[in-house]
Amino acid sequence: MIVIVILGITLGVVAFNAVPDARQSLHNEAQRIALLLQLARDEAIVRNRPVAFEVEPERYRFLVREDNAWQVITGDDLLRERAFKRAPLALAIDPPLATDALPLRIVFGREPVDKPFVLTLSLAAVSVAVRADGVGHFVAD
Repeated sequence: MIVIVILGITLGVVAFNAVPDARQSLHNEAQRIALLLQLARDEAIVRNRPVAFEVEPERYRFLVREDNAWQVITGDDLLRERAFKRAPLALAIDPPLATDALPLRIVFGREPVDKPFVLTLSLAAVSVAVRADGVGHFVAD
């Protein structure tokens, strides 16, 4: 009987620790986005055409400018569309974009220097920011 109780407590602790809390989950998403933004910026420079990051409360995706229109990037495992694991998220960007309409779109041009920004992802009372310094460094905190 004691062995069963100890086993039950151990399994409960393991199960509790196996499910990340909202803060950890949101921070993991922000780190992934920071790395993908770095890649998108580099792609814009290498492709010599604008690449955009588009985010809405349930998902995010990357687009490339072709024939005067934005096309979703397909066939790329890294820059593919992704859904947030815990959605919907509240989104904010500073400085604010010209429009508050969703999805939010950050465009990377062919130039290696851009405007710094802070993208904030929020879930309930938890917020995580992705900071861009304008010269290609993206950090989640």
